Amino acid sequence: MNPKQKSGQKPNVYAFIDSQNLNVGTQKFGWKMNWARFRIFLAEEYNVTKAFMFIGYIPENEGLYDQMHDAGFLVVLKPTFDMTRLQPEAPKEVKEPEPGAEPEEKKPVKGNIDADLVLWTMKELKNYDKAIIVSGDGDFYSLVEYLEAEHKLLHLLTPSGHYSQLYNKYEQYVVRLDNFKRTLAYRTTAHRRPSKK
Repeated sequence: MNPKQKSGQKPNVYAFIDSQNLNVGTQKFGWKMNWARFRIFLAEEYNVTKAFMFIGYIPENEGLYDQMHDAGFLVVLKPTFDMTRLQPEAPKEVKEPEPGAEPEEKKPVKGNIDADLVLWTMKELKNYDKAIIVSGDGDFYSLVEYLEAEHKLLHLLTPSGHYSQLYNKYEQYVVRLDNFKRTLAYRTTAHRRPSKK
């Protein structure tokens, strides 16, 4: 317990979110996260006062980052790099796309946020009573182990039951977000057709 925390007072909780793991982990099972609802969920369910969202920076996604910020997340952007540049490029002949051809695939982009998430969790250590790590990625095992040993781990929120086996020993901390799909899923509003009289 934080010395500043009074008896009976709720602990000050920070969440550290691996956005890619969460995004990919939900979409793999056919749904998208509603980020505004997720921020409310973290506050109402776990008293999360600060939610750090770690995400790879892609210029065309500026609008998304603004939305996340407006929803109450502290967005930490990681520079990305074009993975196709790792391979020598053959000279390209510029061609006009043929009618009916498939659109060109987007280049794979890498923006590994693991080190940033760990760094910020440790930098903020003295400012929170409990931490929530939002990821099913086993790369955070050492961080989870340390937080648990320091009595700072509140929960490990995973997108689904498909999380790293390394976390089996921390099963008591695991909360599967797919169990809250009805609350957290993004839904597009279907327009009703006017009724015929």
